[in-house]
Parts: sequence; structure tokens; C-alpha cells
Amino acid sequence: MIEKYNIFEEIPIDKNEELFFEVFKNDKIEIEKIVSNGQTSPQNFWYEQENNEYILLLEGFAILEFEDFEVGLKKGDCLNIEAFKKHRVKFTSLDEPTIWFAVFY
Repeated sequence: MIEKYNIFEEIPIDKNEELFFEVFKNDKIEIEKIVSNGQTSPQNFWYEQENNEYILLLEGFAILEFEDFEVGLKKGDCLNIEAFKKHRVKFTSLDEPTIWFAVFY
């Protein structure tokens, strides 16, 4: 069966938490929609995932921090993060939701 999904539906604005929506998952790939409303990674916290992560910013603005550089992301920007590459979310938009499309593979 083919399932249709609109990535822009279910965009709640909750300044208190970041929300995660599973779009698709099997044993090789996981796709999520993430909605941030000003959330950032906790101080001194680093993601260091065992899977590669490909992200597309659909709305908003974000800054990802790596150990020795930062990357600003605006609507339409894509970025591939290799497995075990330490990174954290330094900033997400406060005035509009930041909507991420994340593919873990």
C-alpha cells in the first residue's frame, strides 16, 4: 500500500519542547520530521550518532556547531553529517518553527 504524507501538516508550535515525527522507518533507513521552536542542544552535549544523517531545512533558521566550526542553515539548505561526527544544535528560530527533514542511514 502506498501512503501519502504531507510534511507541512502537523506543525505544532510548542516553545517548551522539540517535536519528532517518524515519516518512514525500516532496517536500513529512518526519516523524521523535527519541529524546533527555539530549542538547542544542552550545554556540553554532543550528538555522536552511529548512522550518517542527511538533513534538509524546510523552514526557519538554525546553526549547527561542530568541534571546530559552525554551519548556518536557512530554508532549503542541505547537509550530510557523517556517522560519529560530533555536532550540536546551537540555535533554532524563535519567531517561526524550524522544520527539519532528517534521513538517518
